[in-house]
Amino acid sequence: MGSRRGRPQQQQYPPPARGGGRGPIPQQQGGGRGTQGFTAAPPQHPRHDAAAGRGRGRAARGDGPSSPAPAAAGPLGRLPPELRQAMEDPSPPPAQPVPVPAQAEAAAATGQAAIPASSKAIRFPLRPGKGSAGTRCLVKANHFIAQLPDKDLHHYHVSITPEVTSRVVNRAVIHELVNLHRAAYLGGRLPAYDGRKSLYTAGPLPFASKEFQITLLDDDDGSGAQRRQRNFKVVIKFAARADLHRLGMFLAGRHAEAPQEALQVLDIVLRELPSARYAPFGRSFFSPDLGRRQPLGDGLESWRGFYQSIRPTQMGLSLNIDMSATAFIEPLPVIDYAAQLLRSDIHSRPLSDAERVKIKKALRGVKVEVTHRGNMRRKYRISGLTTQATRELTFPVDEGGTVKSVVQYFQETYGFAIQHTYLPCLQVGNQQRPNYLPMEVCKIVEGQRYSKRLNQNQIRALLDETCQYPRDRERDITQMVKHNAYQEDPYAKEFGIKISDRLASVDARILPAPRLKYNETGREKDCLPRVGQWNMMNKKMVNGGKVRSWMCVNFARNVPDKLARDFCHQLAQMCQDSGMDFALEPVLPPMSARPDQVERALKARYHEAMNILGPQRRELDLLIGILPDNNGSLYGDLKRVCEIDLGIVSQCCCTKQVFKLNKQIYANIALKINVKVGGRNTVLVDALSRRIPLVTDRPTIIFGADVTHPHPGEDSSPSIAAVVASQDWPEVTRYAGLVSAQAHRQELIEDLYKVRQDPQKGPVSSGMIRELLISFKKSTGEKPQRIIFYRDGVSEGQFYQVLLFELNAIRKACASLEANYQPQVTFIVVQKRHHTRLFAHNHNDKNSMDRSGNILPGTVVDTKICHPTEFDFYLCSHAGIKVITRQNLLASHLVI
Repeated sequence: MGSRRGRPQQQQYPPPARGGGRGPIPQQQGGGRGTQGFTAAPPQHPRHDAAAGRGRGRAARGDGPSSPAPAAAGPLGRLPPELRQAMEDPSPPPAQPVPVPAQAEAAAATGQAAIPASSKAIRFPLRPGKGSAGTRCLVKANHFIAQLPDKDLHHYHVSITPEVTSRVVNRAVIHELVNLHRAAYLGGRLPAYDGRKSLYTAGPLPFASKEFQITLLDDDDGSGAQRRQRNFKVVIKFAARADLHRLGMFLAGRHAEAPQEALQVLDIVLRELPSARYAPFGRSFFSPDLGRRQPLGDGLESWRGFYQSIRPTQMGLSLNIDMSATAFIEPLPVIDYAAQLLRSDIHSRPLSDAERVKIKKALRGVKVEVTHRGNMRRKYRISGLTTQATRELTFPVDEGGTVKSVVQYFQETYGFAIQHTYLPCLQVGNQQRPNYLPMEVCKIVEGQRYSKRLNQNQIRALLDETCQYPRDRERDITQMVKHNAYQEDPYAKEFGIKISDRLASVDARILPAPRLKYNETGREKDCLPRVGQWNMMNKKMVNGGKVRSWMCVNFARNVPDKLARDFCHQLAQMCQDSGMDFALEPVLPPMSARPDQVERALKARYHEAMNILGPQRRELDLLIGILPDNNGSLYGDLKRVCEIDLGIVSQCCCTKQVFKLNKQIYANIALKINVKVGGRNTVLVDALSRRIPLVTDRPTIIFGADVTHPHPGEDSSPSIAAVVASQDWPEVTRYAGLVSAQAHRQELIEDLYKVRQDPQKGPVSSGMIRELLISFKKSTGEKPQRIIFYRDGVSEGQFYQVLLFELNAIRKACASLEANYQPQVTFIVVQKRHHTRLFAHNHNDKNSMDRSGNILPGTVVDTKICHPTEFDFYLCSHAGIKVITRQNLLASHLVI
């Protein structure tokens, strides 16, 4: 990592130490700086970052205007759930418990203030009441009321020997058992099975424990040969009764904790029939029969499907149904798949080493079926690709050492003449003694979900396929419920579960938009957003940042130099007109560079600029990068070099933005630049007049935190934790940020607070919370009396774990700064990856929705579909940029 240059930021920080971070989010260094309290020196300069223009706000309190909150971290932050499903593992591994570091002991040993520990008996706060602010309205939600069964549910433990890991095989075994013995030994009952160890029945079976012998026949491969038999021993043993009475008490608000086993039983029952009909992945089910297939490129296609989950709500049990889509591997001949993957015809040429490696990586683990044996379609799983061409491959045919070529074997055994002998063979079966299959005799088996990372073109194609008008989404969900025919589901009937086919009608409120304050020198000094939108016409930024030296590098080959110069000039003029102190001329003229030489080009141009600025004791304030529209890894490479290696702020622009030469585009880019260099675009009028509840009455700091995990297949990459915090008050519009690498797929943020051992000083406190609290005190002159902590990316199963560990870290960080310093903490979990969709109650009422048919921004729901007792709510915090109905946010509000 190269050295990084720093300079003072506007109205906020003192000059950082030489080499201190001036990039957008400096990397958190292990051990911190060992500052000892609020009177100590501030941390090395963390760059602030504020939402600009139509930024995506986080969930805020249900009553009153929302405060700006940090934008989503990570490359998946703006994708709808169906795209995330396509880019992530179907069931990502849960975060492993992380023991709270033994830092309290170290603090006690050094005489520091006692640090309160979070109690393991901590409970989420109950809902304090319902909100009343805003205009009341009705919305519809994709929740379908489920009638609680009046049945005596029994849980049985299932043991299958020999043990298999495949749920498909386990289900086949139990399905055969039910077919054979339902009437004679199961008392006529139709059990629900989870595919692992648990089986549930509506009423007791006629035994406490019983053993069965089950035989499965392999699928008919068309060869006419006798099918292989597999014998299994199945032992079913009574385990417990599922207590539905406690579930009823919980739904009525008379029991604090949800009986998870009872909910799990109902969920398994309702999944039985879809699991048999469709391809299940996670909580979703997919099938080519549920909608048209759409090609995504590179041998992939999209399948439509639906998400299903039983949920406890204020109106009782509800079944949450939503539409989904994900990527599957196209069932193509392997040669055609490889040609699509390489985007090149390989029917008449050998593969290069790089091409062979790419195909091998893509095909490993994929199932194929052979096509050279007539109706016999035996299936194999690919384990690798040969390094030799098919014509060079031989194998032993007897113990005497006789060898035969693959080409000869196929000709003599099957009468099949291999045409593409220059291509490698697929390796299938055992790695030690693999079988060879020529690529041309293999076809990919249908129904294999693609779980690796999608490229930008595939993401765009999937987004186009799943993007719907809300009215169409509502129609598809309703049709899916009717198509699934829950009323006729034999398992639902057996267990006495009844599902409504109507979307739930829910009371909602539309919160008033906050009035925005702009600079007094503009023609318009404030603004009231309408339908979540506003523009910069006749307005000036409330605090313009300084950019006295900048340059541009053009990586888009179809953008000529003159157009790049014109674009930069117009952008500089817009920045200046909007209130920034922005130099109209760059340090150097825009330079064109090749995208594959981004690091060399940026560093060379940077040093040219510093040869001019260095003697004047000036720094380069900004780099503008013009990128191709489909830029792959170029964007990330540019950010890495600028922010980490060179320590300069960067702003990227796509080719299509350059060609439009549109004033609105210039204004939006200017807003982004301004907050990156220390300015403020706007502040809330209510903040200046101290009218935001629980924020402006006393010094309050707002945190935002998230963890970005590596993409599937990147097994050794670390997860990256990011924490931002407001650095002004009462405006709360400037944010400083810190990042920290941590263990792979670890969800708990490990570096919120930590203690390191210094050889001279002994235990020294540090961590991201502590650093940002000190920075707030230095910037505002106030010690935070209240902390509002927004936490993104936490699943419901991790709520307690994250709350215990991270709240504990926040309290320790506060106590390490000053004796008895324990400000009030409001811990809010924000979830975007849920499947609740809110629709206008009447699609003909134009006053209740925006132009796309989405519910209006500011719509909040805290009744009916929310948790029976806990404090949560749904909030549509911004206008929908896409018409897809994915703008509803859920915040679980935890007040400590």
